Amino acid sequence: MSPQTPDRRTFILGTGAATLVASLLSSDLLAQDATQPWQQAVKEIVGDSKPIEGQLLLDIPEIAENGNTVPLAVSAESPMTEAEHVKAIHVIATANPQPGVATFRFTPLSGKAAAASRMRLLRTQDVIALAELSDGKFLMTRRPVRVTVGGCGG
Repeated sequence: MSPQTPDRRTFILGTGAATLVASLLSSDLLAQDATQPWQQAVKEIVGDSKPIEGQLLLDIPEIAENGNTVPLAVSAESPMTEAEHVKAIHVIATANPQPGVATFRFTPLSGKAAAASRMRLLRTQDVIALAELSDGKFLMTRRPVRVTVGGCGG
């Protein structure tokens, strides 16, 4: 063997180290630029608008004994007229693989902007509700929900 040609072991160790360094660098760069899926979901709904905190009620338990069936109720105060009404309420779970839990759509004929359902939460996380108003504005509220196993606080 000439001094210029590495043996098989040196070649394998060298390429393995180079691959490891490249993957670490690329994952660090991706992690810096990547937004969380729930942030992307919020951005898709509100765009560049800044949601207004309040005027939106999210009724959800602080502690959920079973993450498979977490009850929720959402409502927004609105006159529900043709000129001023809630068009939709979106529910987002920040730690679920698919953050979009539900979208409830309303018209002035709905009478009020309120809905109730159940959802599945993967683990302890925040639940966000966004109300889309007819004038293009958004209302937002956020509630933390602690998911336990059998109510043991774990």
